[in-house]
Amino acid sequence: MLHYFARRMFVMILSLLAISAIVFAVIQAPPGDFVTSYIAELESQGEAVDPQKIEFLRQEFHLDKPIWQQYLIWIAGILHGDFGRSIAYDLPVIDVVGSVFLHSLILNLAVVVFIYIVAFPIGVYSATRQYSVGDYGLTFLGFLGLAIPNFLLALILMFLAKKLFNTSIGGLMDPQFEGQPLNLAKFLSIAEHLVIPVIVIGTSGTAAMIRRLRANLLDELKKPYVVTARAKGLSERRLLIKYPLRMGLNPFIADIGNLLPQVVSGSVIVAVILDLPTTGPLLLEALKNQDTYLAGSFLLFVSVLTVVGMAISDMLLALFDPRIRLDGGKR
Repeated sequence: MLHYFARRMFVMILSLLAISAIVFAVIQAPPGDFVTSYIAELESQGEAVDPQKIEFLRQEFHLDKPIWQQYLIWIAGILHGDFGRSIAYDLPVIDVVGSVFLHSLILNLAVVVFIYIVAFPIGVYSATRQYSVGDYGLTFLGFLGLAIPNFLLALILMFLAKKLFNTSIGGLMDPQFEGQPLNLAKFLSIAEHLVIPVIVIGTSGTAAMIRRLRANLLDELKKPYVVTARAKGLSERRLLIKYPLRMGLNPFIADIGNLLPQVVSGSVIVAVILDLPTTGPLLLEALKNQDTYLAGSFLLFVSVLTVVGMAISDMLLALFDPRIRLDGGKR
C-alpha cells in the first residue's frame, strides 16, 4: 500500500504540472491579452490611451515576455505560495478570492452531502423493489433530474418563488450580513439561502448517482453468492447489508474523484443566475477579461480537486472492496 501511495503521489505531481501547462496555454490561446482588451474598452468609450501606461502594465504583469516565461514565473510563484497578481483588480489573487473560496466550499460541501443523503436511500429502495410503483416513480424523477439543465431549473424556481410567494431568491445570505463576522443569525441566514442552490446544483448529480447505484446493486443481487446466501436462510436485510450493498457502494466511492470538480465547474452559470458570491461568477469574469493568473488559479484548483479526489477514491475502493488489489494481483 505504501509503495502504491508513493507511486501515486509521483504521478499526481507530474499530472498537475502537465495540467497547469495546458491550463495556461488554453487561457493564452485567444488572440490578444488583458491589455489589448483594456485598450479596446477605453477606445470604445472615447477615452485616450496612454502608451506609457500600457507599456507599464505589460512589464508589471510580464505580458511582454514569451508565454513559456510567463508560465515559469507563475509556477515558481505558486511553489512559494504566491498565485500571482490579478490584472483586472490589480491585487494578489489570494486577496481577490478572499471569502469567495469559503462561500464556494460551504456551498459545494452542502451539495455533496445532499447528493449522498438523497441518492443512497432512493437507489437502494429502487433496486430492492424493482418494477414497483415507487421504482417507476423515482426512475421518472431521475430522468427529469438528468434532462433539466441546472440553469433552467434555477430560472423555474425563481419564477415560481416570485409568482407564488411574491419573493425573490438569490444570494447566499441576507444583505445586512454581508461583511459581518459569523454569528448565529448569519449562520441561519446562510442555511436558509443554501436550500435553493443546493437543490438546483445537486439535482443532476443526485439523479445520476441514483441510476448508477440502482444498476450496480441490481447486478449484485442477481449473482450466485446472493442466491446461495438466501438458500442458507440469511435474512434479506442482513444479506443486503453484508454483501451486495457493500459491493454496490463502489459508484459512491469512485465518484469522490470527480464529484467536487463537477460541482465546482457546473455551478458557474447557476451562481450567475442566483447571484451567489462564489467562485463561479469570478471565474467567468476572469476568463472574459483574460485575467491570466486569476483564471489559471481557479482552473488549477479544480484540477487539484480532480487529481487528489481520484487518488482518495482509489484508496477507499481498495479498502472497502476486497476484490481490488493495488499490488498487481500479488498475494
